[in-house]
Amino acid sequence: MQKLHLVMGGRVKDPRSHEFVDLNNLDLVGVFPDFASAEDAWRANAQRTVDDAEMKYVIVHLHRLLEPHLPDTH
Repeated sequence: MQKLHLVMGGRVKDPRSHEFVDLNNLDLVGVFPDFASAEDAWRANAQRTVDDAEMKYVIVHLHRLLEPHLPDTH
């Protein structure tokens, strides 16, 4: 089974939250076939913006949204 992961980022209202300020300006890094490659992309983008506390990158586990009944294993 393919486990798709989306990496995206943008400005957040509060660095402790995932509430993005402007959904029209999200940085959609890409969709990746496994967690390891998604994590590499996330890390590269997060480290590039490390000095900007209002910029946050996340990994969205698309496979969990598409098939929530399946067990989660990386």
